Amino acid sequence: MAAASALAGAFTNLAVSAKVSSKRTNVVAKKVFSARSAVAKRNLTISNVATGPKGPATSAESSDEDKILADQGAGQYTNVDPEIRRIVPVANGRVVVKVVYVVLESQYQSALSAAVQQLNANNTQVCFEVSGYLLEELRSEKNLAQMKKDVENANVFIGSLIFIEELAEKIVAVVEPLRAQLDACIIFPSMPAVMRLNKLGTFSMAQLGQSKSAIASFMKKKKESGGFEEGMLKLVRTLPKILKYLPSDKAQDARNFMNSLQYWLGGSTDNLENFLLMISKAYVPALADMEMEIAEPETFPEIGIWHPTAPAMYEDLKEYLNWYDTRKDMKFAKDAPVVGLVLQRSHLVTGDEGHYSGMVMELESRGAKVVPIFAGGLDFSIPVERFFFDPITKGAYVDTVLSLTGFALVGGPARQDHPKAIDSLKKLNVPYMVTVPLSFQTTEEWKDSTLGLHPVQVALQVALPELDGGLEPVIFSGRDSKTGKSHSLQDRAAQIATRAIKWSALRKKKNVDKKLAITVFSFPPDKGNVGTAAYLNVFGSIFRVLQGLKKEGYNVGNMPDNEMDLINSVLNDKEAKFASPDLNIEHKMTVKEYEKLCVYQESLHENWGPPPGNLNSDGQNLLVYGKKFGNVFIGVQPTFGYEGDPMRLLFSKSASPHHGFAAYYTYIQKVFGADAVLHFGTHGSLEFMPGKQVGMSGNCYPDLLIGDTPNIYYYAANNPSEATIAKRRSYANTISYLTPPAENAGLYKGLKELKELIASYQGLKDSGRGPSIVNSIITTAITCNLDKDIKELPTDADADAKDMDSDTRDMIVGKVYQKLMEIESRLLPCGLHVVGCPPSAEEAVATLVNIAGIDREDEEIQALPQLLAQCVGQDIETIYRANDAGELAQVQLLQDITEASRAMIGDFVNKASDPSGRLAAGALGAFGNMFGGASVALPWGDSLKGTKFDSIDVAAGRKLFDYLRFCLEQIVKDNELGALTEALNGEYVLPGPGGDPIRNPKVLPTGKNIHALDPQAIPTSAALASAKVVVDRLIERQRVENNGVYPESIALVLWGTDNIKTYGESLAQVMLMVGVRPMPDALGRVNKLELISLEELGRPRIDVVVNCSGVFRDLFVNQMNLLDRAVKLAAEQDEPYEMNFVRKHAVEQAEELGLSIREAATRIFSNASGSYSSNVNLAVENSSWNDESQLQEMYLNRKSFAFNSDAPGSGMETKTDIFKSALSKVDVTFQNLDSSEISLTDVSHYFDSDPTKLVAGVRKDGKMPASFIADTTTANAQVRSLSETVRLDSRTKLLNPKWYEGMLASGYEGTREIQKRLNNTLGWSATSGQVDNWVYEDANDVYMADPEMQKRLMETNPNSFRKMVANFLEANGRGYWETSEENIERLRNLYMEVEDKIEGVEN
Repeated sequence: MAAASALAGAFTNLAVSAKVSSKRTNVVAKKVFSARSAVAKRNLTISNVATGPKGPATSAESSDEDKILADQGAGQYTNVDPEIRRIVPVANGRVVVKVVYVVLESQYQSALSAAVQQLNANNTQVCFEVSGYLLEELRSEKNLAQMKKDVENANVFIGSLIFIEELAEKIVAVVEPLRAQLDACIIFPSMPAVMRLNKLGTFSMAQLGQSKSAIASFMKKKKESGGFEEGMLKLVRTLPKILKYLPSDKAQDARNFMNSLQYWLGGSTDNLENFLLMISKAYVPALADMEMEIAEPETFPEIGIWHPTAPAMYEDLKEYLNWYDTRKDMKFAKDAPVVGLVLQRSHLVTGDEGHYSGMVMELESRGAKVVPIFAGGLDFSIPVERFFFDPITKGAYVDTVLSLTGFALVGGPARQDHPKAIDSLKKLNVPYMVTVPLSFQTTEEWKDSTLGLHPVQVALQVALPELDGGLEPVIFSGRDSKTGKSHSLQDRAAQIATRAIKWSALRKKKNVDKKLAITVFSFPPDKGNVGTAAYLNVFGSIFRVLQGLKKEGYNVGNMPDNEMDLINSVLNDKEAKFASPDLNIEHKMTVKEYEKLCVYQESLHENWGPPPGNLNSDGQNLLVYGKKFGNVFIGVQPTFGYEGDPMRLLFSKSASPHHGFAAYYTYIQKVFGADAVLHFGTHGSLEFMPGKQVGMSGNCYPDLLIGDTPNIYYYAANNPSEATIAKRRSYANTISYLTPPAENAGLYKGLKELKELIASYQGLKDSGRGPSIVNSIITTAITCNLDKDIKELPTDADADAKDMDSDTRDMIVGKVYQKLMEIESRLLPCGLHVVGCPPSAEEAVATLVNIAGIDREDEEIQALPQLLAQCVGQDIETIYRANDAGELAQVQLLQDITEASRAMIGDFVNKASDPSGRLAAGALGAFGNMFGGASVALPWGDSLKGTKFDSIDVAAGRKLFDYLRFCLEQIVKDNELGALTEALNGEYVLPGPGGDPIRNPKVLPTGKNIHALDPQAIPTSAALASAKVVVDRLIERQRVENNGVYPESIALVLWGTDNIKTYGESLAQVMLMVGVRPMPDALGRVNKLELISLEELGRPRIDVVVNCSGVFRDLFVNQMNLLDRAVKLAAEQDEPYEMNFVRKHAVEQAEELGLSIREAATRIFSNASGSYSSNVNLAVENSSWNDESQLQEMYLNRKSFAFNSDAPGSGMETKTDIFKSALSKVDVTFQNLDSSEISLTDVSHYFDSDPTKLVAGVRKDGKMPASFIADTTTANAQVRSLSETVRLDSRTKLLNPKWYEGMLASGYEGTREIQKRLNNTLGWSATSGQVDNWVYEDANDVYMADPEMQKRLMETNPNSFRKMVANFLEANGRGYWETSEENIERLRNLYMEVEDKIEGVEN
């Protein structure tokens, strides 16, 4: 597998870098380029296509863009009929050579067709019949059948860049049986299985990638030296010398292959003519004796600088500038921005460069200079380093880099080298924009698609460049369906050009003159919510940013002296009375001004009527809320606008911006004149506005709203999925910020008392006091409501421990102790993060303990609990299982291990703290000498001395602590403010992964441009192994609790961020439930499936109903395809119904709904394309719902859009009947928790996607399904019931003094966070009914019954306090909380008091 992957990567590089001696010189090439460029320039204006309202296109009538659709193929990504490429000659007695070609992209289509037409018109001996296919077209069975027919009658088959596994398999299946009868089969870089089809006489690659082949041996040698690709290139360069030692026939065939490669890469019409003649003459028997004049391959520079109006290509920057700066057709300002363009040579040599010319002209017409570089290979870092640096100063010559290749900077579809790319880009240190050409769709198909860009392109040409730090994946060119030629999309090119120039301007403008619009959010749009962001003290952070900007020389005007003054100046008062004059109005935009400046405002009338409307309006003007400080505007982003309207929530497929929202961004761009906008925190509404998922047109609202303003976005490091949506849909340069430091939840009140009682019992259990202590433990545990979690607790009032044997007493105490330790050790983020403020030493300990708790096989690091367990001759997994079972001795042992871990790491961290208790980079250096031989001091000091763990494996311990030292250094290296400065200076912000810092410490340090991962890399084998543990435990727990009966169907949710953090664990869970294993292809991309036999599975195949979040749908379309294929594969197995519930239900549904079994097995659902969430969360947050059936109807309406792998281009299609039918068979609802930072009540997403009560409503028996939550936040994965998890969450957060005091210390925003947890608890009551009465009762005691607490909440955020009071009253009114009339009366009085104070009514 590895060999095949390396080989494919090598051939990708080899194919585009191979050099064969040529008789022709570059002078010829330059003439060819110059002539083509002139043609391109003349034709440029008719190859523009408009896709949005940014100005009229300069194209001719729309008929110039022919859209030729086949009669078949509905639901595919492209429906172009391959027949348009068929060329059938008039033979006139000539030999007819039949050629079939399949290529990934269309740039060869035009040049190849021209070559064939020319040969057929002029050659007297031979003519060519040609049929051509683009790889993507072979998803259609009709096209595949036609290709097979063509190959059956062909002389020559040509394939190039066949890198999509499922389509590569189809090509092999067609061509391999016919290979022997073909005269020649030439495959240029492709998947190894396709490369093995090569056949030129004696030249063959049939052994390619196989372990015993000569090439495989060569690969192994090169792998050891670390230079396989370079070795392959050397092999090719020296091939001419080697050939003379081979038998002449073999040498000639090998030479013919190398020449074929050169002809193909040369790509010009002349080269392709000679390629066809050479192959035909050498291998078509009828032409063997004919005399033909065949020219050697025409070569072009490997790297260089190209310009559509230049007389030649240049291989030196000075030469290019000598020409450029003396042009007579264009004059540029002295300080004109310089944009470096990165191009693919293949488009230049094939004459398909019209889209490049269009981009050059767009930039130059706006006053920017350009340096368009190209490479023949796929390592564009080489020309970047050669041509983008000033030859005199050695600094960057360009101000922004704009890649038009669509690929990663180093590497193509098979292999990438992101570290090398990042090194080059960091050296250059300018913004790096990666735009996208339409490769697999025609322009019309893309315009008509709700998905937007083809998913394969999203994976290859959006996700992979993001790993290099690429920004702004805007489509810049389209493809003509008839000719295959690329053309410029005028409004997209204009958008890209203006944005590139704006980024460039940040490098040139003085800081004192730069204008920055800082945008904060208010969500939900209730009073007290201005400055909403996950885990972030927004105003405290903005205050630090303003201080930083002031030091950097920005004009911050009369900046407030402190955070509270800042809050007051933006909000006018702390209450933040939203949508009223109490919020500071910075600008009143008249309707006339709005209509003049906002070019798309008419498109909003359908939803919102004419301006100004009712939102962000005083009835006459549109109001922009916020406050200016010099050149910095702090503004409040308007909300979606429909949160309080239950009917609109119910029926809206997606939100729409209202006039107030449009006016806000119009103000930023055209009135305030911002040089950049900084969106502050996770997250706002801009990136979730309607439009295509990826690759937006000029009609998509995020594109219209952001306009040409560079967008910088502070985003929580643990949320890479939504950060990726912001990158792709609002063109954001996302900068990560740290989540608050985690602490152990600890114990309080009765829970603390219980721990003390257990300690007493362990010391006195064998004395006469043992039973009485157990009685006290039982009574206290029941008082703490632990009887709901511990079924073994006797609740009978007459139960007495003295009547129990010692084993029973130990079992009860063990179960209570296990539950206490679960609560005590749970990690929770305390307080809110302030940008640029790293954690203290003490705050880092809990995080490091949890980092140390995970085995890291890739680094060969053993987890600390395992090292400690080995000291007492045990295995940690055994201890975990015994602990879960409540075995008292093992619960105590695990607690001892936990305390030893904390002591070791506490000692270690204390050595790294400065006198103030903060972590300091300088302090870390002081203990660098702790990592060495046995004689050197131990990193954990004396913490294990005299304990049962002092025999720890020192070498393994040092290795672990060396890793922890690295993690500690990353925490200290915070660059959150530094990255903002870099972005505002127009510099390159280093990219880095987002995710959970505990699972993946490479997320640290923060202040990186967040990216997700290669979507085709998941699920990993490790994720599959973790998923199996959870699936086995889930199914077994339900079976045990359901009298030995297996669940037949499980409804579960897939989240984008969770799958990024865990590398696809929940994705793998779905496949394992149905008994299918995901498999990697030859390049390691996970896109294949293997059915697990029933024997191996050892249980029935469990049916699933999968609800994908809107973000998962956007990021992982390829994985949705895989999931749908997996379920359908299971459904089509001829197996007994009692062993295959997928098939059982599909057969029932097929009968019930009149469908095929395959269609009835539809199980992968989400929102409509461009739409997010069920809106249940919005309804709950705004109390805008009448009864639960309304919430359930909302869920059904918005989540019943299905993905179909048989018609993947159709996007999400409404399948409400199948959705309801599938849900009616569900026995279990299920979700995953994978990170300690986000739990069930922290965010509204979890209950928003919970279908528990909906399932009960659609089941014929009305039975409530069991509901489970998998918790993989620690190494000891758990499957708990939903109610158990809600209780755990409530005990560790809402009711926990450590948590709420941490929040209250953050003031205004902390009070809002407390209210949010209460609101989300209410949400769980509404969707699942799994919240115990005591949770509300205890919360009421904490927050409402205590006058001192009332006062604190009222003073910090009165509106959030009012909402809390309302939440309690609503919980009671809706029947979720039964309480005393005294409590309700107090709440009613409190509500009126708070209301009066907010409204300024004096009593």
